[in-house]
Amino acid sequence: MSQFQGLFFWGFLVVFGVVMYAVAPRSRDEAGFFRGHDAQGRPASEWALMMSIFISWIFAKSVTNAANLGATYGVVGGLAYAAYWLSIPVAGLVIYRLRTREGATGLVPYLIGKYGRGAALAFSLAILIRLFNEVWSNTAVVGGYYGASGSAGFIASALLFTAAVLFYSLKGGLRSSIFSDVIQAIVFILFLGVVLAYVLPAHAPGALLSQGTFALDSGVDLLLVAVLQALSYPFHDPVLTDRGFITREKAMLRAFIVAGVLGFVAIFAFSLVGVHARLQGLAPSGNVPAEVARSLGMAGFFAMIVVMVTSAGSTLDSTFTSLSKLVARELPLLAGRLPSPRAMTVGALTMVSFALLGNLPMIAGTDILKATTISGTMVIGLAPIFLFSGRVGYSPLSFHLAFWPGIALGVLQVMNLIPPSWAIGSGKYGVLLGTNLYGLALCTAGFFLPLVLPRRRPNPAGQAA
Repeated sequence: MSQFQGLFFWGFLVVFGVVMYAVAPRSRDEAGFFRGHDAQGRPASEWALMMSIFISWIFAKSVTNAANLGATYGVVGGLAYAAYWLSIPVAGLVIYRLRTREGATGLVPYLIGKYGRGAALAFSLAILIRLFNEVWSNTAVVGGYYGASGSAGFIASALLFTAAVLFYSLKGGLRSSIFSDVIQAIVFILFLGVVLAYVLPAHAPGALLSQGTFALDSGVDLLLVAVLQALSYPFHDPVLTDRGFITREKAMLRAFIVAGVLGFVAIFAFSLVGVHARLQGLAPSGNVPAEVARSLGMAGFFAMIVVMVTSAGSTLDSTFTSLSKLVARELPLLAGRLPSPRAMTVGALTMVSFALLGNLPMIAGTDILKATTISGTMVIGLAPIFLFSGRVGYSPLSFHLAFWPGIALGVLQVMNLIPPSWAIGSGKYGVLLGTNLYGLALCTAGFFLPLVLPRRRPNPAGQAA
């Protein structure tokens, strides 16, 4: 890359930050900063909500993982990763039921009323881990287009990108996040089309779609993992669930379903970039799109950077706003207190803190795929907690007997202590599939266990215990 090209690409990051800050609306009250209302107090429109959900879940790490899996397993790998977008309609349907039948106004307040403060605290900690992972895993993807992992260019570009997103997020909170999401979604779709126009004509459609084998050891194991995790994965992502409580119920549900379908299509389409790399014989790497981009010339490389920066930016600004809401508005509820009158200031300081701390794993060079598969296993217990909540009354024990076995299995997975006998099939993700299938059954059994346990009856006055 020439010096001029280098300055052009670095200048793009600066221009991105300046433009987004200039166009992002400012929030002057908590309704705008935490709930996305406009200056007249109106919630986001159904169309804006749908676009926001769509692009907020098109993480930079997601399109990168989709392409990497496409390069490894062909279209099977693309379908496997796209299956995670089934999470969005699942979340929409569950939140619709919670709002219309159980009067939920947010997941944390709902958990306090349904399962107790201890349950809500455990859930909030899981959310914090999730959001922490979202910071570094998306900034690392952007850094990969400016240098090798750990290099000065990699780290500097990731930090510059973080600063750009942080400044416009501080300006308007959720309102500026949703507004910028609409712009970023349109830009993403346009430049995704440009990238695919560079890549797809190089091969006949039959050659692309015939790549891969539908077998457990050829990516189907990961496809089944994604289907299982879609039942629990969305509930620990406030980037998604926060948007389920800011508009009318039916409008929200329609937005979630359409966004899920669009996301599935977009992720599968981008996985074809990886299938292209497979057909071209490019060496496998941790960032296949970057390798493909470098083979497309300056225009193609720039289009790929725009795709990654817009997808990463939309996720990162949503991550910052979700963090601010969790810390400033919801954590005080766990202590039985009302949020501080200066909640917006607390939220802004939270954004700054996580912008700094959340990039430490990026600097250390952690594998971005782990941010999805490991956290997905840890929260499999959320599936029965939310899917079957209507089957139980106030039941803290149901929550804990479902939640903690999933956390334990996720920790064992990180430490490679899951026994090989749990594997389903002989593929790379066989143990992961077994862990999620058996773990989901274990968590569901734990959730319903209090319903069959004998209950202690109070002794009549004067009788011996």
